[in-house]
Amino acid sequence: MENLVATLTNTQFLIAVLAAVAAAAVVFSIGATFFSGGSQMRQRIKRVALEREKMRAEEMARLRGSAGGADQPRSIRQAAGRDYMKNVVERFSLEKAFMDENTAEKLSRAGYRGQAAMTTYLFLRFATPVVLFVLTFTYFSFAIFSDKPLWLNAVYALGIGLLGAYLPNLLLKNQTVKRQQSIKRSWPDALDLVLLCVEAGMSVEHALKRVAKEIGAQSIALSEELTLTTAELAFLEDRTRAYENLGRRTGLDNVKSVMQALIQAERHGTSVGSALRVMAEEGREARMMEAEKKAASLPPKLTVPLIVFFLPVLFIVILSPAMIRVFSNSFINGGG
Repeated sequence: MENLVATLTNTQFLIAVLAAVAAAAVVFSIGATFFSGGSQMRQRIKRVALEREKMRAEEMARLRGSAGGADQPRSIRQAAGRDYMKNVVERFSLEKAFMDENTAEKLSRAGYRGQAAMTTYLFLRFATPVVLFVLTFTYFSFAIFSDKPLWLNAVYALGIGLLGAYLPNLLLKNQTVKRQQSIKRSWPDALDLVLLCVEAGMSVEHALKRVAKEIGAQSIALSEELTLTTAELAFLEDRTRAYENLGRRTGLDNVKSVMQALIQAERHGTSVGSALRVMAEEGREARMMEAEKKAASLPPKLTVPLIVFFLPVLFIVILSPAMIRVFSNSFINGGG
């Protein structure tokens, strides 16, 4: 037992284990990128299709006068939620503790929809601090701070556990930012394609459906949102709700402005093509201004690396021959 503890607390052994875990993580990440990259698009489209089927079922139930009834079919995403997570959430009333009116909207902006995603999020908010506390306390007690009192290790572990309570929110925010950046980069091109389709005689629904297929190679997130909007336009009673939902799900100002223009065109009967043309021009101008802003901010950002890394090397290259000659002459004169 003493040999096992000594081995586990050996610094070289811990370094070797961490290096092995890091190497395995790198290999797994690279392999997952190669093997699952091609199926990511199909998985996203499959999830959107499930949401569309759920919306179709809800609309048919509403038309029959039994919307929200007990016989309403459950979606596959809801059925895929793990039972033990659901039991923990219900037993400890985690919805009252961690859920508010904006939680579902935050999850949808990150691309997570359905009750299964909500259950997983609430479970992680509850389980992450507990797991981090147990792991940290065990590691501190037997490895790093084995000579310290247990209550001190418990205090350290409690602090790390409290920090871990914010880890699910941090990961959710990171995923939201990545998704919004993907949509923001592809939105001007998608808007131009929608304008071309509408001017060619297509309706807004068919234009969005066609653009969702074409833009998928550039942004899977935007393709998913446009496909879901197409389904909402087909099944929702009020078409303006579909536009508002797209702006709310993305959380981007440029998308919301285009949706407001489409809503005004729907309400007042104005030309959709004219509204899209104006918004497309504004989108191109905004993207050009953003590119010019990034180009203008490049020289100040390069000042510090230039001073720290480039100028010292330049001085060394310029002054080295002169210094070598001076030292050589001094050595010759001193020797003479």
